[in-house]
Amino acid sequence: MEELLKSIEAPENPNIPVLKSGDTVSVHVKIKEGNRERIQEFKGTLLYIHKNGTNSTFTVRRIATNGIGVERTFLMRSPRIDKVVVERSNQVRRSRLYYLRTRTGKSARLKQKFN
Repeated sequence: MEELLKSIEAPENPNIPVLKSGDTVSVHVKIKEGNRERIQEFKGTLLYIHKNGTNSTFTVRRIATNGIGVERTFLMRSPRIDKVVVERSNQVRRSRLYYLRTRTGKSARLKQKFN
């Protein structure tokens, strides 16, 4: 039975590194427009990671024009994700950063983690 399930499930995407909440990431997504395909970059703060085996997801939030917050959820095993680049690791004390939704400006900043 396990062999059957493993044969059906999607393979892991090798272009996604180890992610942590609070990271500033740049997600390069393949978008299909008509018969053409292009890559669009979505850059923002990683709010949380939902670990559920094949259905694992991660949510990225960015501030668009006029201070409007945009959140987008990506599947970890999606073939549509070309690559994920961790640009900055931030120090956070919790795994789900829902409180950033209500913050704007300086109060929405996170402290950078130095190794």
